[in-house]
Order: sequence, then C-alpha cells, then structure tokens
Amino acid sequence: MHPSLHLEHQVGPRTRGRLQLLLILLGVLGPMLLAGAMYQWRFWVPEGRTFHGQLHGDGQTLADLGVTGQPGGGWQLLVTDTHGCAADCRELVYLARQIHIGLGREAGRASHALALSAGPDADYAARLTREYPQLRRLGLDAARHAAFGSGTRLWIVDPLGNLVLSYPAGVAGKAVLDDLRHLLKLSRLG
Repeated sequence: MHPSLHLEHQVGPRTRGRLQLLLILLGVLGPMLLAGAMYQWRFWVPEGRTFHGQLHGDGQTLADLGVTGQPGGGWQLLVTDTHGCAADCRELVYLARQIHIGLGREAGRASHALALSAGPDADYAARLTREYPQLRRLGLDAARHAAFGSGTRLWIVDPLGNLVLSYPAGVAGKAVLDDLRHLLKLSRLG
C-alpha cells in the first residue's frame, strides 16, 4: 500500500469524528448561547403579552404597598385609595365584587378587599356594610403607598401577599377577570 493512502485513511475518520463532536456541541450549546444573547441584547424578544394589567413581578408585598391589617387568605382583588373612596374607588369596589362573583366555582379561592388611608364618609361606610358583607376592610399607609403612584388602583395579590398585577380606575372588568382566571388556572396556591 502506498504510504500517502495509509495516512489519508487514518486522517479521514479522525477528522470526521471531530467534526461530529463539534456539531454535537454546537447543537447543545448553540441554543443556550443564542438565548443568552437574545436576553442580553434584547433582540427577537416578542412584544406581545397575555395579561392586561401592570405586572409587579419583583417580590413586592402588601406591606411594601402600605396595607395594614389582616388581608385574609387566597387570591385577592384589592382596591387601594389614599382618599375617602370617591367615585373611581367606588367603581373599583363594585368591579372587584363582580369579578369575584364572575369566578363562579373558583370564587372560593379568592376574596375582595378595600384598603383606605382615610375612612369613607358615613353614608358610604353604611352602604359597604349593607351591600358588601364579604368585603374585607384594611388600612393603608399613604406615605408607603405613594411609592406606587397616586390614584385609585385595583390589585391582584397572590395568597402569599405578593403583588402580581395592578389596574387603574376605568379598567374593563373582563380584562381583570381573564387575568385572574389565568392565574388561578396556573397556580396551586389558594
């Protein structure tokens, strides 16, 4: 046998094996490197989302929001207002109750609450007692709440007291109900 043919025979399989190893490594490490680059430089990241409110996924809790008192267990629809619960607040309190009712058989996993820094007027306080018997009433530290902005908001709070989503006054009830149903479907808590 000619010496150059013998050398070519040994180099061919070795080179082919290295090429196969390189392709396997590229197949395993390539997607991880691509995902890391996509995260780092924010390219090819989808802009769409499946929730309607403002996401609060940074570990902030009811205590950070300034809520005082015993909120109760399960998922919560919480209305916060640093004033005496004017028209926007009253609409959100009504909406929170309707969303809670709209959960149907899942309603036992949630509740609705109102946190105010100043009590409502006497007429509305009596109305809350009469028309909203299941509504939990909590206190609100206005100074701590100010870090989250001003105005009346509706919050979805998980069973551990973490803030999940928030909505401004005037939000569509169907959007909040869809978000809460999705969270209940995904969660084993509450």
